[in-house]
Amino acid sequence: MEEKFLKVAQKSHFFDKHEAVLIAVSGGKDSMNLLHLLYHYQDILGIRIGVAHVNHQQRQEALVEEAYIKEWTHKRGLPCYVSYFKGRFSEEAARRMRYHFFAEVMEKHQYTALVTAHHADDQAETILMRLIRGSRLAHLVGMKPVQPFARGELIRPLLSFRKNELMDITHFEDESNDSPAYFRNRIRNDYLPLLTNENPQLVSALLHLGKESDYLHQAFRELTSHIDIQNLSEFQAQTAAVRYFLLQQYLEEFPELHLTREQFQQILGILETKANYQHYLKEGYYLIKDYQTFAITKIQPKTDRQEEQYVIESEDAFQYGQFIFSLNVPLDQPDQVLYLQAKQPIILRRRKAGDSILLHSVNKKIRRYFIDQKIPQILRDEAVVIEQAGKIYGIANMVASDLSKSIKNDIIKATLYIKMKA
Repeated sequence: MEEKFLKVAQKSHFFDKHEAVLIAVSGGKDSMNLLHLLYHYQDILGIRIGVAHVNHQQRQEALVEEAYIKEWTHKRGLPCYVSYFKGRFSEEAARRMRYHFFAEVMEKHQYTALVTAHHADDQAETILMRLIRGSRLAHLVGMKPVQPFARGELIRPLLSFRKNELMDITHFEDESNDSPAYFRNRIRNDYLPLLTNENPQLVSALLHLGKESDYLHQAFRELTSHIDIQNLSEFQAQTAAVRYFLLQQYLEEFPELHLTREQFQQILGILETKANYQHYLKEGYYLIKDYQTFAITKIQPKTDRQEEQYVIESEDAFQYGQFIFSLNVPLDQPDQVLYLQAKQPIILRRRKAGDSILLHSVNKKIRRYFIDQKIPQILRDEAVVIEQAGKIYGIANMVASDLSKSIKNDIIKATLYIKMKA
C-alpha cells in the first residue's frame, strides 16, 4: 500500500505545486491511513503537513478521538487545528461547516492544498447516490482527484484505492456510520450490497460509468472549443442537443450554483426564446441576457450604484455614473453634446418608470426606445437621463431629444458636454 501510494502520488503530480499541505483527519480508518502515508513520505514529496480535525460533538467518543489526534500530532511536531460543530446537526450542515473551517485554516496559515481521504468505494457510493437523486450526466463523474478550493486545491490522492487495500492501523470506528438515518449509510450498508448480489462487479461498473462520463464531457469540450458559448448567435446556431451540453459546460464555471433540473431547463428556455432579459437565479446569481450575449454573474444591487439625482449648479467638469459631464466648458473630443435652456437647473438622474422623450415630434417611452434600439440590459441599468424643467433633453451617450435640437441655434443656451469615463 505504501509503495503503491507513493507511485500514484508522484505519477499524478498531486503535490508538485504545493509545499504546505493541510490534511483533513476524522480519526477513521481512511483518514488515519492518509495521515500515515503523507507523514511517512512528506520529505520525498517535498511537503510540510498540518492536520485539521472537526469534533461534531454528536458522540461521547468524539472527545477521545480528538485527544488521540492531538497527541499523535504533538508527538511528531505537527500543527493540529481543531474546530467544533455547533447548531442543529445534519449531514449537509456538517459538511458546509467542515469545508468552511478548512478554508479558514488554509487562508490563515498559508496552506495551498487540502487533502481528504476519499477512496474508490466512496466514489462508487457518490455516483450511485447522484444516480438515485436524478443528477445530470455531468455530475455522474463523481469526485475529481484535484479541483480548485479556497486559496489552492482540494486533492483526493486515494481515489484509485479500494477500501480493502487500506492498512490496518490504529483508528476509530464511528457507530453513526451504521445509522440508516443518513442516505450515504443506506447506500453503503443496504443498497450497494443488495445490488452487488445482482452484479458482483457493481463498484467497478459504477467507477467505469464515472470515468466514461468524464471522458464524454472532455471530448465534448474539445470538439466545441471553437464555440463562444456566451455569444448568442453562435449558441443559438447549434442543435438543441449541443445547446443543452454547452449550457452545462458553462455552468461548470459556477460550482457553488446548484441548479435543479427545472431551473436548468428554465435558463435554456430563456436563452432560446427571450430577447433582452434579466433573471434572478439563486444565491446572489443573475442571468443577464441582451441581444448579443448572455452571462451568469453576481451583479451589484441597484442600491450600490449612484442613485441620487445630481443638480448641475456650476460650469465645471464632474463625474456621474459612467460619464464625465461639463457645463459650458468644452471637453476634449466629447461623445455627445446637448443644448438646454440657460440659467435653469439641470438634473442628472437614473430613469424612472413612465419616462418619455420627444423624438421626431413623438413622445416615446424610454422603455420602448430601449427595446426598439435593442439596448443591452446592462446599459439600460446604467443609463443617465438629463432633465430640465420636468422634461427630458437626452440620455447620456444614447440620444438627444427634439427639445435639445431646437435650442441648438439659440444665442442664449446652456451647452452640456458628455464623455464616457475612460
